[in-house]
Amino acid sequence: MGFNDDIIAEFRANDGKVGGNFEGAPLLLLHHKGIKSGKEYVAPLVYLEADGKRYIFGSYAGADIDPQWYKNIKAAPSTTIEVGTETVPVTATEVTGAERDRLFAAQVAVMPGFADYEKKTSRVIPVVELVPA
Repeated sequence: MGFNDDIIAEFRANDGKVGGNFEGAPLLLLHHKGIKSGKEYVAPLVYLEADGKRYIFGSYAGADIDPQWYKNIKAAPSTTIEVGTETVPVTATEVTGAERDRLFAAQVAVMPGFADYEKKTSRVIPVVELVPA
């Protein structure tokens, strides 16, 4: 099993809670389908809950390319997430402009490591709202 597989297994075994680097962080599992392969994938992601909504961030630890999950949900935005013990159908909608900047700053305020990711890359880190379907 790989790193993400271990996190996913721990998440599901412990009602959405995990230890290690993600201990205490709000974590969800994003389901997404490969653009080319059509294969189903699951990505464990930290999220921000703000204004009664959930947001995820395509930080990819500051890499100069967007994460594959982001590319996949741009192509197929209707998906599901797992939060705690609940599976929720959602539509992924990118947030842009001043609202994106406000939400990213809010994420940095609760998890300062996201500021480091932003410094490492020249790309704008995507912010995605997960709208319940």
